[in-house]
Amino acid sequence: MIVVKNLNKAYGKKDNLFLALKDVSFEIPDGSTLAIIGKSGSGKSTLMHIMSGLDHPSGGSVVIDDQELHAMKSRAMDNFRAKQMSFIFQSFFVEANQTCYQNVMLPLEIAKVPRRHRKDMVLKALKAVELEDKVYNLASNLSGGQKQRLAIARAIVNKPKLIFADEPTGNLDSTTGDLIMSLLFGLNKKLGCTLVIVTHDEELASKCLTQIRLKDGSIERMSKTKESRKK
Repeated sequence: MIVVKNLNKAYGKKDNLFLALKDVSFEIPDGSTLAIIGKSGSGKSTLMHIMSGLDHPSGGSVVIDDQELHAMKSRAMDNFRAKQMSFIFQSFFVEANQTCYQNVMLPLEIAKVPRRHRKDMVLKALKAVELEDKVYNLASNLSGGQKQRLAIARAIVNKPKLIFADEPTGNLDSTTGDLIMSLLFGLNKKLGCTLVIVTHDEELASKCLTQIRLKDGSIERMSKTKESRKK
């Protein structure tokens, strides 16, 4: 369970004060899918960064599995993030001069997974995104869609409980984007992980069980799909 309570984020002081988030509160159950939507400047990325511990709130709290994220010391938070979370970004951020195998291995090294387990985990993750034939190919030789699949393999290799995806189809054509989202939602069901997507795409957002629309740092509307209301 993710519990976001009275979250605020301010930048600047006095006359230059800007409130990026204003008293944002909601709860998301484990294994669910959440879309954070809104126009540029609405606070979408700020909310994701605070939910993931990449940024700190000015007030309020984020509690994940009964642990208050921002009450943790820096090292504890880094360890929690390495073992419990993964990230997928619009720009892929794969290491172009490394092989697919080396790219997917990186989170396991950061999380200090025993070496004897790493190879099997990497190969399973690459197979899950249908890149098992590209294991030793350089990432620079992959197409845009393949790079995003590689980023997803890297994100799921340590079986995180929570995946953050920031505009994951933004740099892809519509056909490839549909394939990537089908893959992500399929992995959400297969792995039971919680999926949080920041997006401008209304069609993509509608596929999530919960949609939060932000406007000027506040929740303008929170809605659920029919599927989620039946649960």
